[in-house]
Amino acid sequence: MTRLTVGPYVASLKTGPALVRDRQAFLVRAQLRDEVPTAAGLPLVGLGGSCGKPAFLLPFLVRWTEQSTLTLEEVATEFECFVEYGAYPHLKLNEGGQEVAAVQDWSNMAMVFVRPGYERGEELLMRLRNRLDPRATAN
Repeated sequence: MTRLTVGPYVASLKTGPALVRDRQAFLVRAQLRDEVPTAAGLPLVGLGGSCGKPAFLLPFLVRWTEQSTLTLEEVATEFECFVEYGAYPHLKLNEGGQEVAAVQDWSNMAMVFVRPGYERGEELLMRLRNRLDPRATAN
């Protein structure tokens, strides 16, 4: 697998200090959100507020239980990561501690944020989608 292919799209939504007060430049960038890319079959639904990582909508809700957190830790291990549990879980590389993904669970949706430059980003997104799906374990 390769890194996510949404990096250039994400970069096109951002701006530098010279244009942060330019409403017209913002309106041009906002039009880019009319057609958004997907990765691993999941739609891009936004960017992390502070980190700018692209967020992908999962087609199911995530509820954190003993089993789902163990599953998350298994996936993390497969990608040479550990899980850091804060307001929501973050997957960080064992080597250096760089955050490569985070899973946000809300009452009405769940999203996975993935670092665009992470070499195994799309593979990780697919694995999280497949392994955290409660419908897969319900059968």
